Amino acid sequence: MNDNDKVLVEKVRELEAAKDKNIDQPTSEQTNTASILNEKRHLSDPISPEAAKREMFVRSRRWFLGTGIAAALGYASFRWMSEETWAALVQRKNELLRSTLEFNEKVSQFFYRPSRLAPEFPPSRISQRRVNGMIGIDKELDAEAWTLNVGGLFGRTDDLVLTLDDIKSLPRTEMITELKCIEGWSIIVQWAGVRFSDFAAKYLPNTIDGSRPDVAGRPEKLVPYVSLSTPDNGYFVGWDMPSILHPQTLLAYEMNGAPLLPEHGAPLRLASPTKYGIKLLKRIGRIEFTAERPRDYWAESGYDWYSGH
Repeated sequence: MNDNDKVLVEKVRELEAAKDKNIDQPTSEQTNTASILNEKRHLSDPISPEAAKREMFVRSRRWFLGTGIAAALGYASFRWMSEETWAALVQRKNELLRSTLEFNEKVSQFFYRPSRLAPEFPPSRISQRRVNGMIGIDKELDAEAWTLNVGGLFGRTDDLVLTLDDIKSLPRTEMITELKCIEGWSIIVQWAGVRFSDFAAKYLPNTIDGSRPDVAGRPEKLVPYVSLSTPDNGYFVGWDMPSILHPQTLLAYEMNGAPLLPEHGAPLRLASPTKYGIKLLKRIGRIEFTAERPRDYWAESGYDWYSGH
C-alpha cells in the first residue's frame, strides 16, 4: 500500500468515527469528500436560480457558437483543398493503414507455432448455427455434381479433380472450437473433416517437409501460398502455407454432428480457430498451391490479408 492509499484509509476511518458519535445532522464539511481528503477547491459565491439560468444560457450559447465556428472552418478547409490534395491525403491514410496491417502480419508470423493450439470445448458449449455471408454460395449447387479442382501440383500442368468421397477417404478429424467473426461475434462449433495438412501430405507429398525436387532433381523451396475459391469464383481467399498447415485447420464436411448445409458451405469448406471467418471459405471449388501471394476478396477492399487472431 502506497502513502496515498494510507492517507485515504485514515480519512475514511475518521468519517466512520464521526458517524459513531451519533451526529444526527452532520455538516457538509463532515460529509464532503473534498474536505475529508483535504483537496484544494474553489467555490463561487452563492447565486440566485435566475442568475444561474442566465449563466447557463451564456455558456451554452458560447459552446454552440464555438462548435459552429469549428465546423464551418472544417468545412471551409475541406472545400479549399483541391481534389489532388484530398486524394493525396486519402492515399497517405491508406498507406499508413496498409503498413500497420503488414507489420501486424509480420509479428503474428514471428510468434506462430504449429504446436500452439487454440482452446477446444466440451459438447455442452456448442452454439446454435448462425448464417452470415452468402457471397459465392448464393446460387443453388448440385452437391452430386460437385468436384474439387486442385492446381499447382508438382509434375502436373492440369488440375487434379477430386470428389467428396476422395476427401472422406483421408483420416477423419473432429474438433470443437471457437469461430470468430471480424464483426465482433463468435460461436462454438463442432467440425468434422480432414486436416489440410493430411490433404497436402496426400496430394503434395514432396513439399510438406520443406522442399521438393525441381525438374533437375535439386531441392526447391516450399510453395509459400494457397489460393482457394468458390466454384463460381465469386469469393476467394489467400492463405500462407504455415497457417493452412496448422493442425486445427480442416477441410470440413460436417458441422455440429451433421453434414454441412448449403448456407454453411456444403459440401466442403475451411474451418480453423486461427483465422477470422472471412478467411474460412465456404463451398470450396478450387485449391491452388502457388508461389505468388494470392488475391483475397476482403483484402482487396482494405481488410487485413492475414486476418489471424
